[in-house]
Amino acid sequence: MTKHHTLPERAGLGLKPEHYRDALAAPANGLWFEVHPENYMVEGGPRLAWLDAIADRFTLSLHGVGLSLGGPDRPDPDHLARLKTLVDRYNPASVSEHVAWSRLGDVYFADLLPPPPTRQTLHALAAHIAETQDFLGRQILIENPALYISLQGDISMMELYVEAAKIAGAGLLFDLNNIYVCAQNLGGSPQDWLDVVPPKEVGEVHLAGFTAQTRNGDQVLIDSHGAPISGAVWALYEDFIRTAGSKPTLIERDENIPAFAELMAEAHQANLVLDDVGLEAGHG
Repeated sequence: MTKHHTLPERAGLGLKPEHYRDALAAPANGLWFEVHPENYMVEGGPRLAWLDAIADRFTLSLHGVGLSLGGPDRPDPDHLARLKTLVDRYNPASVSEHVAWSRLGDVYFADLLPPPPTRQTLHALAAHIAETQDFLGRQILIENPALYISLQGDISMMELYVEAAKIAGAGLLFDLNNIYVCAQNLGGSPQDWLDVVPPKEVGEVHLAGFTAQTRNGDQVLIDSHGAPISGAVWALYEDFIRTAGSKPTLIERDENIPAFAELMAEAHQANLVLDDVGLEAGHG
């Protein structure tokens, strides 16, 4: 597998079109940007021009949302080809996808649906990850899902996530908001995930905010990426970094997009954890 440069062990931001000018003018200082490749699978135009300019100054990560690796069908070859075009153009430091499905035959669901945690899913997921890596010629990271209902299977979702990456030779993208949402919605503790996920296999951490909704009288937390990161998730982040050491960390916001300065403030907060807690872990 071809080796590529790596993400800085600093905080990065999800790049939004309304922030292109602010992003391009920001001081580098280890800052990096992540984009959803599906938004850039075009032959030209202003979006690619902006991304070209930003890629000249900053490290990039491509975080896919449409490969449907957790579904029964193999990755769509046209989607893979368009993704490879972007990977070849930008040589990003990281390429990642979700443990989720969004396609069944010719029907596409505009959502990241968690797959059933079964051994059948495990082998299909690992095969789809391996096929993607072979096509791209590089390792990818896979992200753990958020859960809103209990899914029955003969393995746990944690085992599905970790073992699929191990079988395929992929890395892990560990979303800490997702494990908090899972614990609040289904019971259990985020610590269950922290106990199972091997820190050395984690190539990137995601931090995001959730939205609380009431359904049938019960509160459900939605991984909306539409709010500031909660105090509980910041505490989880400190616990994880204290164990794992510094990791590239993404601040996600996909709804209710605030001013660029607000996201930079959250990135600064993450960098303080990386500087203090991560440095302490590195000397432990």
